[in-house]
Amino acid sequence: MFHPDTVALTIPYLLSGLKVTLLLAIMIVPLAFGVGTLVAIVANARSRPAQLAAYLYIDFFRAFPPLVLIIFVFYALPFLGLRLPEIPAFVLAMTLNGSAYFAEIVRAGLAAVPKGQYEAAQATGLNGFQVLAYVALPQALKKVRPPLLSNVLELAKATSLASVVAIAELLRNARIAQGAVYDPTPLLMAALVYLAIFWPFVRLLSLIEKRQPFKPA
Repeated sequence: MFHPDTVALTIPYLLSGLKVTLLLAIMIVPLAFGVGTLVAIVANARSRPAQLAAYLYIDFFRAFPPLVLIIFVFYALPFLGLRLPEIPAFVLAMTLNGSAYFAEIVRAGLAAVPKGQYEAAQATGLNGFQVLAYVALPQALKKVRPPLLSNVLELAKATSLASVVAIAELLRNARIAQGAVYDPTPLLMAALVYLAIFWPFVRLLSLIEKRQPFKPA
């Protein structure tokens, strides 16, 4: 293992896969956060039907294992007349799954904002959207920063599931390289790359959690 020739052959595969992994994370995390925030806002609306729809969305997609959702979107939707390429299908599946978790986190944050904050903001003449955008949402996101960052980390790590639909991300390319060199060096190198990327984020998250433990409403 870790012979110079094997490492030299493996590095181009890993670099190519790493680019795809980072691209997937850059697409999925903002989309999931944006959709999740909108769902959380709806879940805190005064309309009972809107709340019910939001809670159904959250519960439904949180109940689905990510792998099952990926397989369903990529392999089952074509039977319903909707065929998506590999990357859009994976991004859609992970956005649906990740947004449900983001929605629950942000919803809890909004619920933790004291009602007096809403009333005081409205008393200054702000409309509903302004109260949400300038007062409630910033406070809510600050309150739930640790679980938000934890979900970002989980979504980024879940990009390794893209190999299921033959997307050439880091893990799949490592497996391809393994088939070319006939030893586990590419997989070990891929594991080290994952560790180098995510370990600093995990340590940062641990420090934030110690300084700001999440206390749900």
